[in-house]
Amino acid sequence: MKNSRSNEKNLPPSAHTQVSGGKSRGFFGRIRGYFLAGILVTAPLGITGYLAWIIVGFIDHSVTPLVPEKYNPETYLPFSLPGLGVLILILALTLIGALTAGLLGRWLVHTGERLLNRMPVIRSFYSAIKQIFQTVLAQQSNAFREAVLVEYPRRGIWAIAFITGTTQGEVQNLTKQETVNIFLPTTPNPTSGFLLFVPKDDVVSLDMSVEEAIKMVISGGIVTPPDNRSLVERDKSQVSAKTYEDMDILREEENIPILVTKNKV
Repeated sequence: MKNSRSNEKNLPPSAHTQVSGGKSRGFFGRIRGYFLAGILVTAPLGITGYLAWIIVGFIDHSVTPLVPEKYNPETYLPFSLPGLGVLILILALTLIGALTAGLLGRWLVHTGERLLNRMPVIRSFYSAIKQIFQTVLAQQSNAFREAVLVEYPRRGIWAIAFITGTTQGEVQNLTKQETVNIFLPTTPNPTSGFLLFVPKDDVVSLDMSVEEAIKMVISGGIVTPPDNRSLVERDKSQVSAKTYEDMDILREEENIPILVTKNKV
């Protein structure tokens, strides 16, 4: 022990840093840490601001030219007003919503929908887009309001998904168990994904919010929300894939799901 300590005293400063576990990073190490911390702080803010500026500029250049010159404030000002097109668009949409709430507005909307429903190709796009917006934007809808955990693409592999509703119609009538509609997003683009019909009993509800789950999906698991459950709930596991390791699922021969023990050689 004495020889090792004496040898350690004779080491150069850089070697002392390695022996002590790298606690003293040195001047350049601290500068590098400050630089990376600055990137972590400014990069999200800068990218978000840049994207917002692009969107606002696109709307301004698309909407502002539609306003007559005598009603356009920029005609009487020596500079342009950023966000003027966004404000005009918000006011226009609000006015349209107020008009459609009346009797005349409802009649116009109903007449327009009847005309669109008579067009072979357009009616399919219009019906799908309308249903999506009504589902996502309706206040009484529970779509994308709950994050869940499901086994996908096979048992033992878990994925985050979002419940979009209860399965109805032909799909539910063909399945023996009660199923739910689930949207399974892809990483890092959560706007694309898969529609799955999963038995309700196989869905594990998550306490994390939808926003936290989306952040986790987009970051590929880098951003992980904390577990806010109680200590008792944290220590108790709810799911396990080991139950199915010694079983095979036969679905083809008898046209029904059968669980049998795997034959061991």
